[in-house]
Amino acid sequence: MTLLALMVLCTVATYPLGLAIGAPWLLPVLNTAPAYAAMVLLLRRGRRDRAVAAMLLWAATLAVCGTLFFRFWPTPVDAVVFHGPAYRDEMFHWIRTGIGSEGHVGQFLPQHLLHLALFVLLSLATASAVSIVGGAVLMNYMDFYVASLGRAGVPPADMLLFGWQPWALCRVAAFCILGVVLAEPLLGRLTGRPFAGFGPSRRWLAWAAAGVLADWVLKAALAPAWGLHLRAVLPPHP
Repeated sequence: MTLLALMVLCTVATYPLGLAIGAPWLLPVLNTAPAYAAMVLLLRRGRRDRAVAAMLLWAATLAVCGTLFFRFWPTPVDAVVFHGPAYRDEMFHWIRTGIGSEGHVGQFLPQHLLHLALFVLLSLATASAVSIVGGAVLMNYMDFYVASLGRAGVPPADMLLFGWQPWALCRVAAFCILGVVLAEPLLGRLTGRPFAGFGPSRRWLAWAAAGVLADWVLKAALAPAWGLHLRAVLPPHP
């Protein structure tokens, strides 16, 4: 079994395990462990490109499995997903009323810049260990929102195609790339592997910057129409 296949299988297994235990702090830690171990191993082998691929695959696994497990778990998972209910309520309010930060650059951009700055600082300070756990928290509450669309009666196709917004996917991809590249300085120091600077990672940093920019531009341009479509398919309050 390849390293990436093992990482995916272990990541999938973290959802039933974490939901069965029911500790909110434990689920994102479990989610992160397989991917972080794979990333460190690949970076120690000098396989930066492979490490980026592993993190992108991990994020895709979280998006699919988190959404499905939260949608079909036999008991409510509200108490297990950090920020899940609050984010769902915020997004449902925006869909039903048009009121919220989605689509309003002046409201969402400062928050996105803060999140980006925190992610960069935590990645450099902890070899991305803490920032990737934070990424798992973010993925889980986004999964929870998408799953909540299905639980509220949104048709499956609309839940998947419109719940997962393209700008959010760009942001996730950018953060995955940054998590790998920014882990290298401290990992190199801890493992005795010389760090050659960020020059060899210039291509990946450019892709991460493009993903961040695409997040902002697509969100500003598409979110209003996205919200109107979801309003048409989201059943009213019971």
